Amino acid sequence: MRVTQSMLSNNMLKNLSSSYDRLGVLQEQMNTQKKITRPSDDPVVAMKGMTYRTSVTEIEQFKRNFSEAYNWAENSDAALDNATKALHRIRELTVQASNDTYEAGQRETVMQEIKQLKDHLFDLVNTKFGDKYLFNGTDTTTPPAQKDSNGKVTIANNNQPVELELSKGIKMQVNVNPSQAFSLGTPGTPGEGLFQDIDDLINKLEDDQSSGADINGFLAKIDTHMNNITNARADLGARLNRIELMEDRVDEQEVIAKRIMSENEDIDVEKVITDLKTQEAVHRAALSIGARIIQPTLMDFLR
Repeated sequence: MRVTQSMLSNNMLKNLSSSYDRLGVLQEQMNTQKKITRPSDDPVVAMKGMTYRTSVTEIEQFKRNFSEAYNWAENSDAALDNATKALHRIRELTVQASNDTYEAGQRETVMQEIKQLKDHLFDLVNTKFGDKYLFNGTDTTTPPAQKDSNGKVTIANNNQPVELELSKGIKMQVNVNPSQAFSLGTPGTPGEGLFQDIDDLINKLEDDQSSGADINGFLAKIDTHMNNITNARADLGARLNRIELMEDRVDEQEVIAKRIMSENEDIDVEKVITDLKTQEAVHRAALSIGARIIQPTLMDFLR
């Protein structure tokens, strides 16, 4: 077969076009730092990339959930700590008032302070984090403690746990069971509810006929309420420790997931630079050879 000048020229142009295309791919990889820019470049890499990106997105959401979990747990623990301090003070005042040498005026002073501490406990039960009430189970928009015109406190008995997904398929309760912490019992039944017992103590202090022994009988009830709050804090602390361990695990998963995604999508910079320089040398050589292949024209002879 006779090889014509036209055939040589067309082949040269075809090869130069392919060389430009390879240069363009390498330059695009350097600019984007990615192996592919569209699924058609490599469908396998694209499909794997979708899976790895989904995994990374899930882990990032879990990390945001950890922040929410810490806010719930730490704010709840702080409220229970203040409640314990308030009950300690009520116990001290009860011990003082159980002394039969206390006069009516002294008992009145003790009673007024206990009323203030009761109001403080009321506020603690209605503790909010953002726009959410911490001690009303899943009904986070309604205050758990309500007070009527007579100062009678009633507490909603919503024990539904608030759970957050902190790892794939693993949910953790982040709230405190209000019945456990504040021993709600049956509303209005003496000896079962925290605020009911405080109201009974206040009534005893107002009653001039009550003896020190009558007031002293409330110490056991106050101790029970303090133990209940302590147990609730211990349970919350155990869950908080597990949350911290889970966070460490998720941090490790994030590093692994991002490394795998990087290995799948990101370029090897040194290799791409080497390939680019090699392709540039090949392209220059092709241009040089092409200039020799093209047959001189009449204009070249007329110079």
